[in-house]
Amino acid sequence: MGIDFKNSQTKINLIRAFAGESQARNRYVYSAEQANKSGLYVVEMAFKFTASQEEAHGKVFYDFLKDQSGTKIEMDGSYPVDNYDDVLKLLRAAQNNELEEFSPVYPAFAKIANEEGFNQIGAKFNEIAKIEETHGKRFEQLADWIEQGKLFVSDVQTQWMCLNCGYVHTSTEAPKACPVCGHNQGYFVRLEFAPYTKG
Repeated sequence: MGIDFKNSQTKINLIRAFAGESQARNRYVYSAEQANKSGLYVVEMAFKFTASQEEAHGKVFYDFLKDQSGTKIEMDGSYPVDNYDDVLKLLRAAQNNELEEFSPVYPAFAKIANEEGFNQIGAKFNEIAKIEETHGKRFEQLADWIEQGKLFVSDVQTQWMCLNCGYVHTSTEAPKACPVCGHNQGYFVRLEFAPYTKG
């Protein structure tokens, strides 16, 4: 038998998740700014793309709290501080945080929600956990390429897309500058990694 929502742990977990998603969104916006300063437009866009999805997750959690409008919810939680100048460190921190939400955080919140009788909320926690795994893997791939010196270089012929104009170049290395729009190499991404594109 379920318990009253206003007395539930699920209510607290929702506000914790909302706070976490909100902070993640802001961290990624700040990380995008650092990637921009480092001339890595492709990494900047990955952070911004993920930030917008975190904002959407926050809204999902916040909407479940609509009936609590006008109240304050006390909660205790810990949140990461990842204020680095180094883009690689920012990517690795983001990877770690996303995978932590994937497991154990959101599955644990889902289990509690289901035990308390809030199956719809439990389902949302589980679904968003899967998305966070995708985020974590996205950041991991970018970090791996940077560590290996392969963000713009491949061992095999690869198609590279300019994220500014859409020009596609086939080579083992992205062009130093786009021959169409002139934007620098930092705008190039492997075609299969480009959003909305069938590689």
